[in-house]
This record gives sequence, C-alpha cells and structure tokens, in this order.
Amino acid sequence: MSSRKAPVLLSHFLSVEKLTTQQVFSLLQRAHDFKSSPTRPEFTREINVANLFFENSTRTKLSFTMAEQKLGLNIFPFSAQTSSVQKRESLYDTLLTMSAIGIDLAVIRHPQNTYYEEVLNQPNSQLNLGLLNAGDGSGQHPSQCLLDLLTIYEEYGGFKGLKVAIVGDLKNSRVARSNMQMLKKLGAHLYFSGPSEWFTSEFSEYGEYVEFDQLVSQIDVLMLLRVQHERHTDLAQEQAFSAASYHQKYGLTISRYQQMKENAIILHPGPINRDVEMASKLVEAPRSRFVKQMTNGVYVRMAMLEAVINGRQIGGI
Repeated sequence: MSSRKAPVLLSHFLSVEKLTTQQVFSLLQRAHDFKSSPTRPEFTREINVANLFFENSTRTKLSFTMAEQKLGLNIFPFSAQTSSVQKRESLYDTLLTMSAIGIDLAVIRHPQNTYYEEVLNQPNSQLNLGLLNAGDGSGQHPSQCLLDLLTIYEEYGGFKGLKVAIVGDLKNSRVARSNMQMLKKLGAHLYFSGPSEWFTSEFSEYGEYVEFDQLVSQIDVLMLLRVQHERHTDLAQEQAFSAASYHQKYGLTISRYQQMKENAIILHPGPINRDVEMASKLVEAPRSRFVKQMTNGVYVRMAMLEAVINGRQIGGI
C-alpha cells in the first residue's frame, strides 16, 4: 500500500455508491494500517456503540464487534427479540432512546431497503448518533464491499482492467449491488452469470451477462453469491429448486475450478451453501480467499467506524 492518505470523515456510513475513489483508497489504506500494526487511535473520550441486527448474522456481527473491541469502544448489547421492538417500537424511537442515553454509534442490519432514509428524515429530530449500515435488505452492504476490495487489492495491487465475474443470486444480493457500483468506478470489467431470470436491467448498466462456462477460464476474480432462499417470493420456483442441479449449472465445480487461470481468486460473502455455490472441497482451496475475506472484514470495519467517529468529531482526532 502507498503512503498515508487523507482521513475519511463521514457523518454516517450507509452506502458505497457516493464514495469517491480517493475515499475508497484511503479506507483501504487505513484498514491495511490496522492490519499491519496493533496500535489503535487514542480517542479523547469514551465512545459508546450498539449493534442492532434485525436479520441473522455471523460474520458481519462478530466482525463489527471485534473491530469495536480493537478500537477500544464500549459495546452495549442489543437484542431485537428482547427489546421494545417486540412492543412495536419503531426503529427511529429505538435509536432515539439510544441517542438520549449516550450511545454514539449504531451499527444496523435491517431487512428493509434504505431503512436509514426514514430514520434520518424525521421532522424536528433530536437524534444524535452515527449510523453504520451493516446491510439493508437487497440494497447495500458497504462493509462487505470494502473487505472484498481490500482482498482484491492485496492480490493484484489495483483494479483497473481486472475481469471480475459476479455469479449467482444477483436479484436478491446487496453484495452484488455494492460491489458492481464500486468496482466499475475503480476500472474493473464486470461480468454477471447464474440463472438468467436473476439478471435484471439494473445489472446491465455495469456489465454483461455471460454463460458461466464461457467465463470461468477468462476471469481474474470470481465472486460467488449465496442463493438467498429467504428472499425468494416465487413459492413454486422455490419448491422446485434443486441444489444438485444448481451446482452443476451455475456452481463452481471441481472441473470448473481446474479451468480457472492460475492466479485467479475466488470470493464468497458467506455463509456458503456447500456443494451449491461451490464444491465443499474448494472452500479452502488454494485459489479461495474466503478465510482471508473474513479476516480483512475486521480491519475494514475498524476503518469504517473510525471514519464516522472522526466525521462526527466525537473522538477528538
């Protein structure tokens, strides 16, 4: 990585769509710094954070928690199942309570796309905390995008001219949307594959649809997507789904893996449906960066948290 870049200052971290390339590289540099050195920022006061996950999560929730601990933040536990959400309290009122008692940051995963717009556009609002989007429905997943970018950057040293294929459940994927927006901005060539009915017009603005078997030997980065059964609304289609058939048509089989370029890498946001999106034997294969992605997620999320802390001027840095 190059020398230290100007720090990123954000009031909230909601999407990658409006980030500049300079901001992206600054965040990646900062994540690399955290990864390379055990030192952490010395904030001038205690900073309080709560993680609000309204959808199930392993990697993102634990990774944000680890990032918060490494930064020395005070973490306040929250469970939607035992909170006033069960009494029909709105997300805004939950956050207003947190703000009133001194929570500075809220990391939120929510099933509703752009849930944060309603929260941040309340009239006469006294809400005073920073929001970090840990995934909104099928909309955005900024932290996953940035950890993917860091993993790619560590491998290739840049993005221009790289051939990147995003394959799988495109229609329901916030990972696909965040990555396609930023990878195109950074100069990568994008391709999409998987079931053609999951490729919609929004994706054609960023790249072209190509049959998987025509792509696999040409690409530098293969980004596989989880089949998101919980978001499928076509009951007949869901009942007819065959894991074995999907794997043979659209999954990374052993034979497809053997056709990949020697220096190509495989990414997956997890959780992996083994022997569906990829053969179980390939999850930790030499070209797979699945474990490295999870490691990088901690340091990227440290950089995101710091950007909001500094942007809101609550840490004295």
